[in-house]
Amino acid sequence: MNKHHEPVHRTDDQQITLRGPAELADALPYMMGFHPTDSIVIVALHGSRGRFGGRVRLGIPRSQREWSPVAQQLAECLIEGSERRGSRPDGFVVYLCQDPAEGETSRSVMERLRPLAQRLRTACGFLDVPVYEALCISDGRFWSYCCPDERCCPPEGKGLAIPGTSVMAAAAAYAGVHVRGSLREMEARLAPTTAPSAVAQAKALDRAGAALVPRILDERGRKQVAAETLTLARTLMARIAETPWISGRSQADATDDALLSHDEAAAMILGLQDRETRDRAAEWMEGPDADSALRLWRALCRRCVAPYAEHATAPLTLAGWVAWSTGDEPSARVALGLALRLDDQYVFARLLHQACNEGLDPETLRNCLRRERTSREELQSAADGDGRRIHQTPDQPQTPDAAGRRGRPRTRQARAPIGTRPRRLAKTASASAHPRKAAIQRSPDSRRDGRQDSRSEP
Repeated sequence: MNKHHEPVHRTDDQQITLRGPAELADALPYMMGFHPTDSIVIVALHGSRGRFGGRVRLGIPRSQREWSPVAQQLAECLIEGSERRGSRPDGFVVYLCQDPAEGETSRSVMERLRPLAQRLRTACGFLDVPVYEALCISDGRFWSYCCPDERCCPPEGKGLAIPGTSVMAAAAAYAGVHVRGSLREMEARLAPTTAPSAVAQAKALDRAGAALVPRILDERGRKQVAAETLTLARTLMARIAETPWISGRSQADATDDALLSHDEAAAMILGLQDRETRDRAAEWMEGPDADSALRLWRALCRRCVAPYAEHATAPLTLAGWVAWSTGDEPSARVALGLALRLDDQYVFARLLHQACNEGLDPETLRNCLRRERTSREELQSAADGDGRRIHQTPDQPQTPDAAGRRGRPRTRQARAPIGTRPRRLAKTASASAHPRKAAIQRSPDSRRDGRQDSRSEP
């Protein structure tokens, strides 16, 4: 069960009138940005004309014992979220989306989920927000749990409109809104590969772990591994950017996968487990870097084969961040939801997921990352300048030393150890870590190392 709800909000002022269960069913993928599968979706309605408000999506619990508490949680969540944004909902529309299992018909799916629909209606009604319509969508057909009129909602269900022919499809095309396939298809792009090459990838990850983990545990070695990881990422991004674009998601993903060797992917995956390295990689979020970075993070997700599946949390989070930063909120929610499915205490993913769901502007975090990059470059420039002043002092009169040899006078400024910065610069660098905390929202510091109260990321 996916425990991470995904509210979605109106992105423009275009008004569309939907009449009846058929048009409501056809509108769902355009409201979500994809075809939800195995999902409960609740849409808030506001005002006498039923204006769409916030939405929440949750995976359908497999155990029926969870249906009642989940129904109550979803209703409370959407009501509270709507109130925070200005007004309490006046009603809800409920969707239950699930395709038939093997040997099952779509109508039997509808009947099996009927008790869940009733629990949702009861939970919403208990909070004084009625459910005006509850629909089941399965295998290209829909049923209404509320409409008793068999002329519009026959017992055998009714087929969905041909894609692209509904009023919502026309409005979405005009507004430039795209449906990115089904939720299952979007998740498959980020799932570990099950091809025969997975064995070789697992062995490469074993080798990388044996070589890199001892170095990462050492402070100087960790910095070296970070530099190597970011340099390798740059190399792979340039390689991806030089590859001609291929239409079709499966072919494009296969092409990207072929550009990474097993050892390169393993080194990247292990290197991104370091928090600071991951945060540096998050700076490739816009401009010409964004597309190649997103393709790289997706390819790395597919390389996190068993028993390294949990290592995908970092590249999944980066993929979600770049997708959100470039305006692809549905893909961002899917990637971040998968990251939280692997580790629901991964703070960076939690903060991004919540910020994306609450409709915050990613420009706030982009500005923070830009400032950090600028500050780091200035610090590095200052450190390089200090090093030059130490090694290249101006000509001065020579004085004899204790042994009678003539040489330059000693300076009071001590040389910084190799691989470190002067104390003043180190303090400034430490202070630069704080703006990110407030850039997303008031939540636990996503830059904190280790675990604390089981709510910090690795």
